[in-house]
Amino acid sequence: MGKTPTCPFGRIHRGPFHVPKDLFQLPTSELFADAIQRHLKASLGKDPDHATRHDWRLAMSMAVRDRVVDPWFESTRATYAKQGKRVYYLSMEFLIGRLIEDVTLNLGLEDIAREAMASLGQDYAELVALEPDAALGNGGLGRLAACFLDSLSTLGIPAYGYGIRYEHGLFEQHFRDGVQIESAETWLGQRNVWEFERPEARYEIGFGGHVDYKGARAVWHPADTVIAKAHDTPVVGWQGKWVNTLRLWSALPNRNFDLEAFNRGDYIGASAPEALARTLSRVLYPDDTTDEGKALRLKQEYFFTSASLRDLLRRFKSEGYEIATLADHVAIQLNDTHPALAGPELIRLLEDEHGLTFDAAIDLAQTCLGYTNHTLLPEALERWPEGMFQGILPRHYDIVRGLHDRVSAENGTQLIEHGEVKMGDLAFVLAHKVNGVSALHSDLVKETVFHDLHRAYPDRIINQTNGITPRRWLYSANPALSGLITETIGNEWVADLEQLTQLELHIPDAGFLDQFAAAKRANKVRLAQWLKDRDGARLNPDAMFDIQIKRIHEYKRQLLNILETIALWNDMHDAPSADWTPRVKLFGGKAAPGYAMAKSIIELINGVAAKVNTDPVTRDWLQVVFPENYNVSMAERLIPAADLSEQISTAGKEASGTGNMKLSLNGALTVGTLDGANVEIREQVGAENFYLFGLTAAEVQAHRAEPDYARAAIEASPRLKRVLGQIANGVFSDGDNRFGDVLGMLWDHDYFLVTPDFDGYFETQRQIDKDYRDPKEWMRKAALNTSRMGWFSSDRTIAGYARDIWGAKSLL
Repeated sequence: MGKTPTCPFGRIHRGPFHVPKDLFQLPTSELFADAIQRHLKASLGKDPDHATRHDWRLAMSMAVRDRVVDPWFESTRATYAKQGKRVYYLSMEFLIGRLIEDVTLNLGLEDIAREAMASLGQDYAELVALEPDAALGNGGLGRLAACFLDSLSTLGIPAYGYGIRYEHGLFEQHFRDGVQIESAETWLGQRNVWEFERPEARYEIGFGGHVDYKGARAVWHPADTVIAKAHDTPVVGWQGKWVNTLRLWSALPNRNFDLEAFNRGDYIGASAPEALARTLSRVLYPDDTTDEGKALRLKQEYFFTSASLRDLLRRFKSEGYEIATLADHVAIQLNDTHPALAGPELIRLLEDEHGLTFDAAIDLAQTCLGYTNHTLLPEALERWPEGMFQGILPRHYDIVRGLHDRVSAENGTQLIEHGEVKMGDLAFVLAHKVNGVSALHSDLVKETVFHDLHRAYPDRIINQTNGITPRRWLYSANPALSGLITETIGNEWVADLEQLTQLELHIPDAGFLDQFAAAKRANKVRLAQWLKDRDGARLNPDAMFDIQIKRIHEYKRQLLNILETIALWNDMHDAPSADWTPRVKLFGGKAAPGYAMAKSIIELINGVAAKVNTDPVTRDWLQVVFPENYNVSMAERLIPAADLSEQISTAGKEASGTGNMKLSLNGALTVGTLDGANVEIREQVGAENFYLFGLTAAEVQAHRAEPDYARAAIEASPRLKRVLGQIANGVFSDGDNRFGDVLGMLWDHDYFLVTPDFDGYFETQRQIDKDYRDPKEWMRKAALNTSRMGWFSSDRTIAGYARDIWGAKSLL
């Protein structure tokens, strides 16, 4: 027990936490409209007659934000009062989407805000759509982190999310002649009313320099330093009962401007400190195909992990605890390898600033740290050139070298190998628990990327299957379906998703299935109208909406999907009078700027779309649509409208997936391999309600051992050989052979087994065509998917982390 802690929001009351009775009372729409008008005038300096829609959105957001502050403060006071263990979730990405929808939904303000805006002559939905998506992530990693923050707050577990406040995020995607073009994301071009600057939370972060050793004590003298400044966003749980914090760091120069250099005429040099600092928090995942890009990524990762650890240690010390009890009050979770530097940095802080011995610092750090692995791709487990690592972080290099010597002597583990520092192995060694994110993934982690480490530490790897938040991904994103669910079984399912099983009692009811089908069609009509207004695309809502939305990567096999699309187009041409099932093939996702093959796949998809969509013979049966700049808000439109979910990654490569969960929860049937969480989804929804195809993970390994397996598969498939010939002959590229890299990969090595899986995938798709022509049976299966997906709530996942890894408890 430490001294009475100091709470930043006022005095602490020992004993049970009682929420003031009036804290969560909702205002009337009239009072809320008054609050909006006050903000319009006092906060924005606008009168209603001259306010733009942008002004009205900001004023409404501020009025909603006002309702967050009191429960936010009360949650913080309760954590100090109960001396609750805090969870610190470190992630390079938090793909949170539009916050106004989340906050109004979780506070129960949506109807009130809608009525208030209508009384002021404004359309609530139109204003909500104006909020830019926060550019804080790319794909599943960031969406998972956002779901976890929502669930931590819903469950009342004290937590901070820590990341970087990217000025431009990843990039804004556009297509020019089918080619992906990247431009800077400008989400912060508008005022972000959800964040609160914390100028008092500032930390100096160093790079380079040298280390002096005075006996056993090390003193690091960095050559360059920047300031990390905190920006806090409240994260509201369901019904506003608990509010946690997302703290993001922006980089500032230690000195803004070198006047002496400016007066000498060195205008660029005068601003160099500012340019260095802004670079650190400007872009998510800078291109690392150059040494400069690699160095920037390494600096970014150290920048945010160091600031986060120093911040949590400051908070811990303010409560008066002894440093030896750190693990009793602090749990630190590393979301992938990006924050792996948290291990050496925590050791440095414990050793250099708190006086612990090297071995004691390692042991204490290990009891605090957990590591989530998200990949089975060895190349995705970051490795940094040893010389670069030592040059940028000399003190940390010494620590890693000491760790390397210690674990190498104990069990032969090599943290530094072939001139590289292995960040995945480093995260593993310094964590007391390492978790995979699906049952299959956790088993494969033991057999593949961490085989030797698992043998050395056999009790360290556990499983925590991913989940998604039902608040965002069903209740909010799909009001047509969530309204039907609430009408049928009540609204307690929003906080207890497994109550969806009650829907099964109603599925035999033809009236319920008719309503389920009506909700799906309404979502398809809504998506079709949005795409028409946005891109001019004209979609048939009665066609099957076949959707693959995820980061563009070879292992996710968008290539397999588009090759099957071409084969289907050929068959339609060969038999134009046949009874074809109309399909709309929808793609969404971005390719990393330096990933040439992924960008070629995007260009091929767009080339096929240009050909197929203008073909008078087939355009009534087949369309290919690839809306540019996929993000959370687009996903919220696509997912409720999906009939078919494409989860077709090479078996043994997808860690889990969360898009597969969202689509199935919203009544899409899945076509997929036995990969990631597909295995568990199939078990939950029933094998008869899941379209399985493809090689298993073991069969993938066996195929790779066969000589010329790709060529043999192509030669054995006339349908596939015809497709590849058309691509080579320029059918989808205005007559030129611009896809030689794609064809060469498929013929020569095809590491991700597109060619052996092609025929099985094509035949499975034709069975899907047949089944879709029985709408009642299709909807019955779709409804069963929704009713049986309750286990995949992120609330269940977070409860598992709290129990098995963090030792954290709810304070509600």
